[in-house]
Amino acid sequence: MPNHAQWLSDAIARIDADFNRSSDTHLIKLDLPGLQNIDIYLKDESTHPTGSLKHRLARSLFLFGLCNGWITQSTPVIEASSGSTAVSEAYFAKLLGLRFIAVMPRTTSAQKIAKIEFYGGECHLVNSGSEIYTESQRLARELGGHYMDQFTYAERATDWRGNNNIAESIFQQLQREPHPTPRWIVVSAGTGGTSSTIGRYIRYGGHLARGCELCVADPENSVFYEAFASGRSDITGQCGSRIEGIGRPRVEPSFNPAVIDRMVRVPDAASFAALRYLERHLGRRCGGSTGTNLIATLSLASQMQQAGEKGSVVTLLCDGGDRYIDTYFNPDWIAHQGLDLTDWENALDDFDRTGVFEPDLQVAQLRKL
Repeated sequence: MPNHAQWLSDAIARIDADFNRSSDTHLIKLDLPGLQNIDIYLKDESTHPTGSLKHRLARSLFLFGLCNGWITQSTPVIEASSGSTAVSEAYFAKLLGLRFIAVMPRTTSAQKIAKIEFYGGECHLVNSGSEIYTESQRLARELGGHYMDQFTYAERATDWRGNNNIAESIFQQLQREPHPTPRWIVVSAGTGGTSSTIGRYIRYGGHLARGCELCVADPENSVFYEAFASGRSDITGQCGSRIEGIGRPRVEPSFNPAVIDRMVRVPDAASFAALRYLERHLGRRCGGSTGTNLIATLSLASQMQQAGEKGSVVTLLCDGGDRYIDTYFNPDWIAHQGLDLTDWENALDDFDRTGVFEPDLQVAQLRKL
């Protein structure tokens, strides 16, 4: 068995080699008939090796844990997750030959559970999303393992100044477009790490002064919107989000409201209707968080158009829809949730005809100093 220093060097080299084999994700231009002089772009994070935006986070968290001395060649890795982060972390754990355990709610999609197990990970299911934190800590203590804790370390494990992070990639890919500085970048928050990275980079690169702002879309049963609007960090909720990967019942340590310019609360029925709308215009199925992002994106784009503005809006295609065949794309599941998508589907159809999309969304702005 190699000594720790050699193992650590080899482990980092394996992760770097995997990164070197991977190309950047695509920036897709979405042409919609309802928009004139407003360009919509989707940053397609589903093309990562593990199929989601969380591949970037998992790579950063492993490097963070390795370089901090928290992960050795015999360390079991434990993570609290609603699925996608665990899939990506299972991939990197397998790459390094480490045991990996994902602590997840029982409601996590069967497709995500199967993918974690495909990469050699173990799934430890709990009854409620609020239990994943303490159960992960307990397992780490009992096994002598490392609790990765994406909810705490997401915003600090990624180099927000660049190093090919998602923000730097977006701005590089927009350089030859008609509006290379977007008016808005729209994301949603699970840990808050992506919004922190993009919000910081907008400021670091001088893009805020050029008119670029960050909007975060929040689903039902999430406390991030209320925390942003009220300035409080002690708010808690009673149940988890239907939209896997985003929305939390507590304000996570990685959530940084000071770098967010606007937040929008999006009803779940709107998110699921947006998935069907996007499938017609993109020719493929996407995950629920992409639907949440799209509702906020179209609302902003419609406001820009009504005001006579020209420009671009960028959002994230976080993962593919194949992980949600039994849920988001299953009419019986939608009905069981007590949701009716009809009004939202009609509003999106009207947007294609009229260019007007004015949903009744809760909106909060950053309180400027």
